[in-house]
Amino acid sequence: MSDYLNELKLPNRILLGPGPSNVHPRVLQAMLSPMLGHLDPDFWPVLDQVRDMLCLVLGTTHNWTLPLPATGTAGMEAAFCNVVEPGDRVVIVVNGFFGGRMVEIASRCGADVQRIDVPWGQPVLPEIVAQALSAQSQVKAVGVVHAETSTGVLSPLQEIAQVVHHHDALLIVDAVTSLGGVELCMDEWDIDICYGASQKCLGAPPGLAPISLGPRAVEVLTQRKSPVQSLYLDMATLEDYWSESRRYHHTAPILMLYAFREALRLIMEEGLRQRWQRHAQTAAGLRAGLQALELELFAAPGYRLDPLTTIVVPENIDAAQVQRQLYHEYNIEIGGGLGDLQGKIWRIGLMGDSCKASNVLLVLSALEHILARQGYAEAHGAGVAAAQQILAVS
Repeated sequence: MSDYLNELKLPNRILLGPGPSNVHPRVLQAMLSPMLGHLDPDFWPVLDQVRDMLCLVLGTTHNWTLPLPATGTAGMEAAFCNVVEPGDRVVIVVNGFFGGRMVEIASRCGADVQRIDVPWGQPVLPEIVAQALSAQSQVKAVGVVHAETSTGVLSPLQEIAQVVHHHDALLIVDAVTSLGGVELCMDEWDIDICYGASQKCLGAPPGLAPISLGPRAVEVLTQRKSPVQSLYLDMATLEDYWSESRRYHHTAPILMLYAFREALRLIMEEGLRQRWQRHAQTAAGLRAGLQALELELFAAPGYRLDPLTTIVVPENIDAAQVQRQLYHEYNIEIGGGLGDLQGKIWRIGLMGDSCKASNVLLVLSALEHILARQGYAEAHGAGVAAAQQILAVS
């Protein structure tokens, strides 16, 4: 492996952007397991174990729970195309880039999309959803991003679900950046469809999109008047492969599923709530360090997302240049802004195996020195010192 990497001259980058994140060596090792066929009976226990552990991470007992053989955007597309038919009214509350992508996908499904815009950096609140639904009739589904990756904002799902079901609509939730990193309880919170991605807090390589459909969503799907527009993402036929029938649907990504199984095993060993707490503590240390450097946090107080922190780029600082210097001098990747926020914010992800106190101290030290060279402030280690108090490390 090392000879191959040396030949390609690939760096062993410290990934602190919005994803993908670094993965544990055990996850990489799992991908070197023997190749089997996707219909080999010896492979079936892997499928069963992945499904069982994924249900625990999602907080659900729903049978229609599986990892799609694709990325998080395919999870979004599957969520809408399975329950939305042409002409269905769908309300989507947009508070960032990925809420906007929901609108695009629902529109392509032929939905009558009612878009509700919230300022970027602010959460989707229950009263906003209630007001939107009160002004509409016969709403089929409501789309909300739990953890908006473009802004670092976390929205209160449990209260939103109550409002949505009061109006007899389905709740579709994007949990791409929250699943495995913050509290999420699909059954307890009564979420109808929830999807995520393998490469963030779950700690696996990109390439799988966990998704789960609750009873209301399954009923809607099974009573459709028209076929699901995507054969590949049709949950009814996908579920047949993951059920005891093992009916062929596609060639499953065997090595990716080995890796995903190992990533889920690591979560089970750590404990799900302990994992949520690890993400919360490292984020608190990062935020304390950034504020000690007098950097402004972008997301609204009280709704800041632990796995992903957004920072306002100071005036007269070249955001892209700072990112390039982090790459070349410190081997660190952080993210920039998307859409209207391009060049205006940085995004620092502490997710999965990248969620470590050592990474917090490293990125704070690197940022402080780079910003000092651009004339922002002198480097005195204030950020690291503030973070150390929270993280209890020396």
